[in-house]
Amino acid sequence: MQVDTDLVRELAAMLNETGLSEIEVEDGERKIRVSRAMTTTSVPLAAAPAAVTAPVAAAAPAAEATAPAIAANALKSPMVGTAYLTPEPDAAAFVSVGQQVNAGDTVMIIEAMKVMNPIVAPNSGTVTEIYVESGQPVEFDQPLMVIS
Repeated sequence: MQVDTDLVRELAAMLNETGLSEIEVEDGERKIRVSRAMTTTSVPLAAAPAAVTAPVAAAAPAAEATAPAIAANALKSPMVGTAYLTPEPDAAAFVSVGQQVNAGDTVMIIEAMKVMNPIVAPNSGTVTEIYVESGQPVEFDQPLMVIS
């Protein structure tokens, strides 16, 4: 098997530019995954009094409760890239919450490797939630929106 070194270099550069930890490209029978090891550095922290840590521990569950629940039937990103909710910078959005869509309608675009990839509705229904903003980087399998 011959490896396309230019593609690997381009994917590695994309990792550095976007801050992503992994990119995977599949083209027919060829599949290339580029990932980087995330290094963690430990910084010694000053010991906090016990009275200070108790309220912080109690606040953590409250923060988790405010995180939005992701629906099981959410439309997920088929690739790593940048999500765009509009066809052009000053144009109206493809869809909005409450809008009816048909299966096959374009609901957003994901730009990957300078290619605009239309993301289509897998089923007909109403857009009930949109989890991403236009211009936001997205990961593979990241929930994008819910069409119920």
